[in-house]
Amino acid sequence: MPPVRLQKILSSAGIASRRAAEDLIRQGRVSLNGQVVTELGAKADPARDELRVDGRRVKGAERHRYVLLNKPKGYVTTRSDPRRRPTVLDLLHGVREYVYPVGRLDFDSAGLLLLTNDGDLAARLTHPRHGVEREYHAWLLGVPDEHDLERLRRGITIEGRRTGQAEVEVLHAGRGRHKGQTRVSLVIREGRNRQVRKMCEAVGHPVVDLDRVRFGPIADSRLKPGRSRDLTPDEVRRLSSAAGR
Repeated sequence: MPPVRLQKILSSAGIASRRAAEDLIRQGRVSLNGQVVTELGAKADPARDELRVDGRRVKGAERHRYVLLNKPKGYVTTRSDPRRRPTVLDLLHGVREYVYPVGRLDFDSAGLLLLTNDGDLAARLTHPRHGVEREYHAWLLGVPDEHDLERLRRGITIEGRRTGQAEVEVLHAGRGRHKGQTRVSLVIREGRNRQVRKMCEAVGHPVVDLDRVRFGPIADSRLKPGRSRDLTPDEVRRLSSAAGR
């Protein structure tokens, strides 16, 4: 078997996401055949080499698990939080595998979130090169005109970088408690930090409420907030196809 980067081995073994595995390597917590490794480019043969994290030997890859969660507001999308806020892991029940979130949903946003221990698929889904769609429904303050909508579609410069093209559709104008607001659907193909909120704020219509309703081909309007379920084999196949695997 050809050598594989250590972060990929750790991810496939369900130890951590690739990004978190890189942090473990930088921190000197990973050893290869008895020697501490801090270089991110280091490789090993999983079948022959001995890899350890914090002194514990890394075993073979766990059974891959793919979980869909409908995240409510008020939870952070991480495995742990130094401020001791509730995390999305607190909502999972009966999941023994070391799964981690694919991308993020911020504390004040809700909607569909994928969690897995399949590091290769997670990396593909979050890499902009593969252009995996994320669809959001958002209540915006005010009523954006066609010029505002076209700016969102073309892309917005945020912190010196322009976002990719987006699909934007007005769903309906608010009434009742949403009076003076507009509900829109936005489809983007990248996952920058708080991207939808920053895009809408840039055109003068801040997000009041944000809900992710689709990740790639995966949607489930019947999954209640706070509940989770495993993806079906067909959903995993379609998700893998969307990520170019």
